[in-house]
Amino acid sequence: MYVRMSFASASSLLRSRSDSFPGNGFTACSAFGGEVLRKAEGTRHQYCETPSDDFYVAFFGFGRESGEVRTDPLNSWFGVYISLRPNRRRMVRGPSRGGRKSPRYAATPGASSVVDALLGSSEPSVRWKTRIHVLGQERGSRAVRAVQEEIPRSPRVRALLSRRHELGRPGTARRVYYKWQGVHWVLASLADLGYPEGDETLHPIRDRLMEFWLNPNYFREFEARTKAEAYRQKGVPVMRGRYRRCASQQGNALYALTILGIADERADSLVERLLRWQWPDGGWNCDKNPAADTSSFTETMLPMLGLVAYARSNRSVEAARAVERASEVFLRRRLFKRVSDGRVIHPEFVALHYPLYWHYDFLGGLKAMARIGRIKDPRCAEALDLLEEKRLADGGWPAEKRYYKVNPRAMEFNADYVDWGGTNSKRMNEWVTVDALAVLRSAGRIEV
Repeated sequence: MYVRMSFASASSLLRSRSDSFPGNGFTACSAFGGEVLRKAEGTRHQYCETPSDDFYVAFFGFGRESGEVRTDPLNSWFGVYISLRPNRRRMVRGPSRGGRKSPRYAATPGASSVVDALLGSSEPSVRWKTRIHVLGQERGSRAVRAVQEEIPRSPRVRALLSRRHELGRPGTARRVYYKWQGVHWVLASLADLGYPEGDETLHPIRDRLMEFWLNPNYFREFEARTKAEAYRQKGVPVMRGRYRRCASQQGNALYALTILGIADERADSLVERLLRWQWPDGGWNCDKNPAADTSSFTETMLPMLGLVAYARSNRSVEAARAVERASEVFLRRRLFKRVSDGRVIHPEFVALHYPLYWHYDFLGGLKAMARIGRIKDPRCAEALDLLEEKRLADGGWPAEKRYYKVNPRAMEFNADYVDWGGTNSKRMNEWVTVDALAVLRSAGRIEV
């Protein structure tokens, strides 16, 4: 049955049959029935989903524009957390055993309130990532497009691009890769922030990166028996059959340019180099110790991400196979443990950071697994458990460590143009939190 009434009347009706629940706007804890979509395997919870144009689905559901109120009760009752934000999913407590009614209180997990906070962020990139990666909204929807259009005008992006003309000129090689203010890192940040695709004003930066990372030296190879020989001349040393090259550089460029929709035919050459340099175990490493025979996490993650982006946009079977091989470098080690004895590979691998730049941590590994479609591999379980353990009482995640300092006015080694929220083990960091929620949703560990 559909009943048409004003928003105020519907709110009053709901209040007359529900307990108040603290929060912004009108939220309520109600014992109204709703449309059960599926039961969570192995739990006593059920899930309700909000249709794209409704504020919620429960016993009542507002149409976002029409103001319709839907009454569609079930035979059983269960507590529902109701929010006026559209396009939301809620976990609700199902009927208790024995047919008894569920308690009249909200049974949602902490993810819901955290998502509300992220959607209220002053950072349009945080809101965009929440809608796309946490709530699973369509990229082409009006609401998502509106948020994405804010990103290029945001203070953060304006700061990141503040030196674009200076750093993109030929003859400024030092400032292409200068950590973390060179244009290489700027494009990588834009790709992660949801910057709109196909911006032709970025082409000069693209051209500078392509010129830099496709320098003839990267096509010049030579045999080296010792570390001293490896450093003696320009080019890519080959030691005991393995190319000793920092492939994260070409990989990061390939990833950023492809995600930003500004890659051109020169991307094929980046891919060719990455495929040629790939090690037998599936990854990459620039270690010039002749005895080194195991790929590096830090040198493997970015090439893997670049290749998967390229494989999908160009339907490249060869690149996709390289991604599959590279993923085993991480999965064999449960994303942070040694194969030999199960110990943590490095303390930094189990700390939370944002941004990672070229570094690695287990959340970055989980994000990569989600992007390449392997997040549900059982070997990700320990890293997912660790991520859940690091969740704060308020439902968010902190940035425990960082690789940057902030200096928007001058070029300084390891300085960034902007502050990414700093570090505090007891305070939620929006950037880490939205990534953590996205990973857990992709893994099927939460519904929000």
